Amino acid sequence: MPLFEVETASHIIITWADDESAATEVVHQSYPQEPPLRVTRRPRDTWVISKSALGISGPTDPCATARDCLAKAAGDKLHAIRLYMQKTGADLERSRKAIESNMVMGW
Repeated sequence: MPLFEVETASHIIITWADDESAATEVVHQSYPQEPPLRVTRRPRDTWVISKSALGISGPTDPCATARDCLAKAAGDKLHAIRLYMQKTGADLERSRKAIESNMVMGW
């Protein structure tokens, strides 16, 4: 099954799907308010994101709190950061790194 990259105004979704229309349907189910802007079939069956490109360095252990916040925010990074700040009392920069590093690890 091919791997697709689907971009919306707020998200980049990586998903396996039989074809482009099935990949687009995944986005409609997960983010019905966001129409796909770009759908690309990836040439390989893996996806790699550089942590350094996101400003993350050092070890990045999965964080249950950050993953819970991402789930509650339906993948909306900004909302997840706000939830993380509320839940942990962490500052903006620490919260951003926690959320982004967990997004990279495929929450």
